[in-house]
Amino acid sequence: MSATADQIARVCHEANRAWCEAHGDHSQVGWDDAADWQRDSAIEGVHKALDGATPEELHESWIDFKTVDGWVYGEVKDAAAKTHPCLVPYDDLPAEQREKDHLFAAIVTTLGRNVMA
Repeated sequence: MSATADQIARVCHEANRAWCEAHGDHSQVGWDDAADWQRDSAIEGVHKALDGATPEELHESWIDFKTVDGWVYGEVKDAAAKTHPCLVPYDDLPAEQREKDHLFAAIVTTLGRNVMA
């Protein structure tokens, strides 16, 4: 059975949540409790990765998604204030954040070999 983009996005979201928790960020909620914009962002990222986007391109796309929604750079991640410390160019991200983008791309590549629309 092939995975759908939505199913891959769920796996990516949960892997991202686990990655964040392993690095001390416990602010992520599970897929079922995630806001629509958060699920939409993950699904969009899956489609871009399936189209061959690199981890750097995925990050830039995520920045675009966030800024359109009103988010700005801030030293502290704050959903209410819409600030996020990762709203910087890919090369300025800490190594663990760049690794998270590589993890997302790797999951999509692995699960998306025979993706269903």
